[in-house]
Amino acid sequence: MTDFKRTLITSALPYANGPVHIGHLAGVYVPADIYARYLRMNGQEVAFIGGSDEHGVPITLKAKNEGVTPQDIVDKYHGMIKDSFEQFGISFDIYSRTSSPVHHQTASAFFTKLYESGKFIEKTSEQYYDAENKQFLADRYITGTCPKCGFERAYGDQCESCGSALSPNELINPKSMISGNTPELKETKHWYLPLEQYEGWLKEWILEGHKEWKSNVYGQCKSWIDGGLQPRAVTRDLNWGVPVPLDEAEGKVLYVWFDAPIGYISATKELTPEWEKWWKDPETKMVHFIGKDNIVFHCIIFPAMLKAEGSFILPENVPANEFLNLEGDKISTSRNWAVWLHEYLEEFPGKEDVLKYVLTANAPETKDNDFTWKDYQARNNNELVAVLGNFVNRALVLTQKYYDGKVPAAGELTETDRLALAEISVIKAEVEKSISQYRFREALKYAMDLARLGNKYLADAEPWKVVKTDPKRVETIMNVCLQITANLTIIFAPFLPFSMDKLRVFLNMDELNWSNLGRTNLLPAGHQTNTPELLFEKIEDEVIEKQVNKLLATKKANEVANAQVAPAKENCTFDDFNKMDIRTGTILEAERVPKTKKLLKLTIDTGIDKRTVVSGIAEYYSPEEVVGQKVSILVNLEPKELKGIQSQGMILMAQDADGSLKFVTPVAPVKNGSEIK
Repeated sequence: MTDFKRTLITSALPYANGPVHIGHLAGVYVPADIYARYLRMNGQEVAFIGGSDEHGVPITLKAKNEGVTPQDIVDKYHGMIKDSFEQFGISFDIYSRTSSPVHHQTASAFFTKLYESGKFIEKTSEQYYDAENKQFLADRYITGTCPKCGFERAYGDQCESCGSALSPNELINPKSMISGNTPELKETKHWYLPLEQYEGWLKEWILEGHKEWKSNVYGQCKSWIDGGLQPRAVTRDLNWGVPVPLDEAEGKVLYVWFDAPIGYISATKELTPEWEKWWKDPETKMVHFIGKDNIVFHCIIFPAMLKAEGSFILPENVPANEFLNLEGDKISTSRNWAVWLHEYLEEFPGKEDVLKYVLTANAPETKDNDFTWKDYQARNNNELVAVLGNFVNRALVLTQKYYDGKVPAAGELTETDRLALAEISVIKAEVEKSISQYRFREALKYAMDLARLGNKYLADAEPWKVVKTDPKRVETIMNVCLQITANLTIIFAPFLPFSMDKLRVFLNMDELNWSNLGRTNLLPAGHQTNTPELLFEKIEDEVIEKQVNKLLATKKANEVANAQVAPAKENCTFDDFNKMDIRTGTILEAERVPKTKKLLKLTIDTGIDKRTVVSGIAEYYSPEEVVGQKVSILVNLEPKELKGIQSQGMILMAQDADGSLKFVTPVAPVKNGSEIK
């Protein structure tokens, strides 16, 4: 195995057309941060690279819909994402952006070298063109009827109704989203990376050389390679992105999949003038942290780009995670079905580590996992509070009580004491093994085992009882407890950095390197600790209920937005319709019908008379709300007795997609009794 001098950690660039959510965190940024912090604690040289992906069609679409420029969109979300990461404690060495001048220069130079080296092929094809706006249309700028399910608002790359992947040519009755016109097919030239030329090399490099990669990553790579690779366009017709640096390529930009990973290189350039040692020295270990939707780009396409360029190192590992779902449903930005990081930070101040803990403990490392607010509450209350926080608090409070906060000296150790202290090094080895294999969920479990060990040791030793008969023994017990507590500040530092900063303040100790983990003399006798506070606090049911209700409201709003309009009923004749006498009227009085939930008794001025109507609207309106309400009323409906009340007519109501009822009423004032024609 190569003995690397340094580690370059990259994390997938979040797309700057919306904020970051917990799916992004669990899949990419939390594990990457744990790894970076762990390596730094081991004294290793680390560059942890992040940044915003700011090019591509979705950003131009969002800008068009909001009536602003693409730069306005990326400025807004880059700032929001960067601030959220900083507050959450993701320890990037740099967080850059692909709209920066350094990135544009770097991406252009990369393209130029491949172009001049003959690494691209040119292909001319017919693509849809909007003649009115004089521009070629990206797939997302074209809508039409899905050929698979008949959905009339399918995009040129996908139908969001049936989920089918599409090409623009398959759409029935395609339309330009810019002008609304039918686009025409027009020839355009683009440059392609011939991936098929790298198939043999990729088989050797990945399938033979990296069998240690995670099975989901290795399996997806094998599937792509075995299926046969095809040329992939590196340029496209668009006015937002890195301009293609060729005189003949006016109006074309680098395809976002091509320019985005180069963002790792450009960000490193911004970080240090010694950027080449991170990208061109074989003694640098490069690890990409991504979600499973990015595997092909980081394992096949980007390595092929680097291989074609010739001077860059290749990733040593790509520990991609699966997806995190939310309350049993796939996280969706378009449906607002997410827990957004910036909102979490506002609503749960000081609980950054709680979310990190839950997302790590439930990380989708080998399969899709589910985040629920009940699980969040349970892990906080039953693990962080009841295990880690409980042990730490009891150890420090008893030290304050018995020794005014000074660390007592250890006397002769019993077998139980020695076993407890020896277990620290055993747990340390397990955590190291798990992290080296990118199994952060497992590593966190072992770290929590140290807190469980402390809890059991303290409970079994019962110093609160022994102090009455053998106070010297209690000094040893408490010394052991405090040494375990000090070790907890090290073992949990990569996972819960804010909480361990807090715990070190309680212990009055400096931050220690990983090599100190396992020592049993971290706190010398006589060392003065500080007055402790609770490390974690219990989260009550009402806090969780508020978050659940917030999601339920989102789900309800989505159902309303996507509800299908009921189909038309069978045709009726004009004579049938003409028999109905519908008039305008005003509700004069209203009261609930006793022993019913839905019925209101209404007195209505129809302009013809004043009559009683029993209406099933009590679930949506109180009697006080409806008095004075203008209504449309069918006055020639045959009277009917309801709950002993003679009802003479029916008021017209519209039922919304959420089932609620709304009055059908004139927009402008009209006289009661006016006929509705």
